[in-house]
Amino acid sequence: MHATWHLPNGKTVTAEVKSGLTLMEAAVAHNIPGVIGECGGSLSCATCHVVVDPTWSTRAGQPSAFENDMLDVTDADRQPTSRLSCQLRMAEALDGIILHVPG
Repeated sequence: MHATWHLPNGKTVTAEVKSGLTLMEAAVAHNIPGVIGECGGSLSCATCHVVVDPTWSTRAGQPSAFENDMLDVTDADRQPTSRLSCQLRMAEALDGIILHVPG
């Protein structure tokens, strides 16, 4: 399975992601700039903010109430398909997902 991150500088990075890993863990493992994950995925820092490509938003699902609140405190402006990548777990349904890293 794989995911693609579109970076603010216009570059893209596509990487293999094992099933069950969060997309934050995958981004950190592949040194994706702008996805930090300071809290290690405990949903307390909002430093793994990504914008799910609209073509993937239905499959990625909606944020939980707590994630929704955390999205209000991200450094970059929240978008309609913003998510915290620590809450997106790779599965067959997300194979090929496209994420945009806000600048």
